[in-house]
Amino acid sequence: MIELFLSAFVTLFVVIDAPGCAPIFYGLTTDASAAQRRRMAIRAVVIAAGILVGFGAFGEDLLRALGISLAAFRIAGGIMLFVIAMDMVFEKRTQRREDRAQKVKDKPQIEDVSVFPMAMPMIAGPGSIATVMLLMARAQGLEASLIVLAALAANLLLMLGALLAIGPIMRVAGDQVEAVITRLLGVILAALAVQFVLDGLDGSIL
Repeated sequence: MIELFLSAFVTLFVVIDAPGCAPIFYGLTTDASAAQRRRMAIRAVVIAAGILVGFGAFGEDLLRALGISLAAFRIAGGIMLFVIAMDMVFEKRTQRREDRAQKVKDKPQIEDVSVFPMAMPMIAGPGSIATVMLLMARAQGLEASLIVLAALAANLLLMLGALLAIGPIMRVAGDQVEAVITRLLGVILAALAVQFVLDGLDGSIL
């Protein structure tokens, strides 16, 4: 069970990418007070948690209703995660997030960024939704499902901590350290994505 928790935690940590989301949140809320930034951070994480838990709990039923097998979803999800990993390695993912954030920032009528773009699509994006559904599909039994949800909760708490402490983090880490961490996590995610595809192929053959 410890192995399952660590595997789920690392996978979700890489996909949800708190180190990548936090600087974007900081850039979007430079004009907000500390209290406003704290409220937006909490609201964004709570909304994202609801989205991810909902897909994790009912995603398999949705696939069944659409006539999609778990093996097919594992393969598709693995390919999607591999694309995300390549974007992380070559820093394309960060650039897209910054472009999306800049578009929101350029519209002065939008002040609260907790729902869009923070909760969705930055925290609860297609990659993280697919990952939660894949992990829940692989979990066998209630105990394993609860362990996956615990790993998700731990990652969301880390995200909240990163959003709340982004000011000091930005001063200490800097852009270069963030780029190195993002690329290393991208390599790890690529390996995990390949494992998802292999699991899907095994399921389709069996």
